[in-house]
Amino acid sequence: MFKALIEASVRFRWFVVLATAIVAAFGLYNLTQLPIDAVPDITNRQVQINTIAPALAPEQMERQVTYPLETAMAGIPGIQTTRSLSRNGFS
Repeated sequence: MFKALIEASVRFRWFVVLATAIVAAFGLYNLTQLPIDAVPDITNRQVQINTIAPALAPEQMERQVTYPLETAMAGIPGIQTTRSLSRNGFS
């Protein structure tokens, strides 16, 4: 089986070269038709909320401002993660 295939390939080598060139040309044509961007959009959507209460300590800021904001935002559909930072008078 393989011997006959090899003998036919050697005997008709120009046909094999031509068939290979046609397949390669077809592949290159289809490569140019692929709808792929060179630089895909990988940006994520973020929201930053800054609150200022100069008279509050970090613990008070977290308890009175940051935590209520986080719990209110937790109900937003599609939200994946939340992060928070509380400092003196700033959350």
